[in-house]
Amino acid sequence: MNTEKIPLLVAHRGYMHCYPENTWSSLEAALQAGACWVEFDIQLCTDGKFILLHDDNLERTSGVNKSPFHLASHQIQLSVHEPARFGNRHSQTPVATLEDTLDKLSNYPSVHAMVELKQESIDHWGLDSVMENLLPLLDEYGTQCCLISFNSEALRWCRSHSKLEIGWVLDNYDTRSQDVAERLQPEYLICDYRKIPANASLWNGTSQWMLYDVMDPETALDWAQRGATLIETADVGKLLQHPVLGQRACTHGL
Repeated sequence: MNTEKIPLLVAHRGYMHCYPENTWSSLEAALQAGACWVEFDIQLCTDGKFILLHDDNLERTSGVNKSPFHLASHQIQLSVHEPARFGNRHSQTPVATLEDTLDKLSNYPSVHAMVELKQESIDHWGLDSVMENLLPLLDEYGTQCCLISFNSEALRWCRSHSKLEIGWVLDNYDTRSQDVAERLQPEYLICDYRKIPANASLWNGTSQWMLYDVMDPETALDWAQRGATLIETADVGKLLQHPVLGQRACTHGL
């Protein structure tokens, strides 16, 4: 198979199928498995610093009902080992800060990171406040980072203040979203593959497509034939064991 039709795999919240999501242990395991790309979510704390977190509360990942919007990043002394999913298997997993995570990823210069800004932080702190705290940090690691979000206004803000690449996550695969995408011109268009009609073609344009929640090699390869260059998966290790997908694994000198 032509390697141009083999997608690069993106580790969704790290290697989250086997490790607690949005933690350095999950991201590191994805890199060790051969991921070239990682993706993680961020929320803004009271001290203007970001932590890796999908929800607006730490209860699901730590078992403790605390909101990052009421704490400074250094005050969150919790283990985010996802007890409901993993029991105590990964106990003593610390909350990861964005600053520390980007610093660690800089030791893997061939890795690219999609940093997803969550809507809850924008709603709580306001768009300007969030972006003014976020962009200076991401700009330091601009060659490795891409800012992604469901919020197209956040991406427009980024486009007008930074040279960072951007990726728009679609709520819906429809003509209204296509119109927004044509105006925004992000480097990446990102969508749950199940939202795309079976007989539909991916929109043409300069944006690369990343489809997410793919859990099997056959689906990944099928969408690559249909134009997706990136496939996001929670089980990056399993998919990279496939003889075709594994051709585009990255070793990072490990």
